[in-house]
Amino acid sequence: MAGSKVGADSWITEYITPWDIYLHGITKVLAYKKTAYQEMYIVETGAYGKGLVLDGKWQSCTGDEFIYHEALVQPAMICHSSPQKVLVLGGGEGATVREILRWKTVEQVMMVDIDGEVVEACREHLPEMHQNAFEDPRTELVIGDALEVLDKTDQKWDVVISDLSDPIEEGPSFKLFTKEFFEKLQRVLAPGGYLTLQAGPVAPVGLRIYARVLRTLSTVFPHVHPYAASTPTFGEPWGFALCSAQMISTQPEPATIDKLLQEKTTDDLRLLDGIALLGMLQTPAYVRRAIASETEIYSMKEPPKFFGKGALGS
Repeated sequence: MAGSKVGADSWITEYITPWDIYLHGITKVLAYKKTAYQEMYIVETGAYGKGLVLDGKWQSCTGDEFIYHEALVQPAMICHSSPQKVLVLGGGEGATVREILRWKTVEQVMMVDIDGEVVEACREHLPEMHQNAFEDPRTELVIGDALEVLDKTDQKWDVVISDLSDPIEEGPSFKLFTKEFFEKLQRVLAPGGYLTLQAGPVAPVGLRIYARVLRTLSTVFPHVHPYAASTPTFGEPWGFALCSAQMISTQPEPATIDKLLQEKTTDDLRLLDGIALLGMLQTPAYVRRAIASETEIYSMKEPPKFFGKGALGS
């Protein structure tokens, strides 16, 4: 483009569709590791600060992660209104736990992540994200397989947050977006509990995976509500699912939500307040129609596979 100045010599190239890519200009690689489960980069970007990249897919960065993490965590916490015990699956950066710990009612957070090397790298290089959440006495970090932990635990949780990496075939979350897995999550929810998970992009191209994840959830939970947030560094709007055995209020009164947040949290959210939550829960027609028309569900035999990976190059 005439008059533009390119400030990076290295780029993270993420393939969004077979015809579309997103390029992030990289100024420095802070950490690299090929762990037993995935390939990890922590990088410094020119525009959005530090970022975590797993298997070539952009996870989050310091410049706009608050949008993703507040959208992932806070709707379920608000719906419950007084969560005490919260389970997090995935969430290596620690930002998901950080958002949970904003609630004064929370007594215990268990975070289960399969890749301890990624967690340790994030603890070292991404303090802006975790903000010492791992050191909070309410936090219990478990390095292990989510499936095994769910099979062994008898504990019930008020809120379960699934912040697993995308289900590309080579990654550790390949089979954790299936009916069998969702049934395990349902079993550990306390009465009146809520589950929320990141469920993939909701751009019109590639919407089928999101629709099938939501359809699969609806075979397990009586009430499933889709919603999304536009996180700039993802290159497309990102979808979530809010699930419960009880009715989900999709048109909350903004003033009531503001009062709840003021009384029961540290009241320092950057994305969500009463008006923002009301808007977030109003799902576009094209997304609702895609979910309603979807008939297939994901199982351990036929799990979802997100498109593509990415690469770091000059």
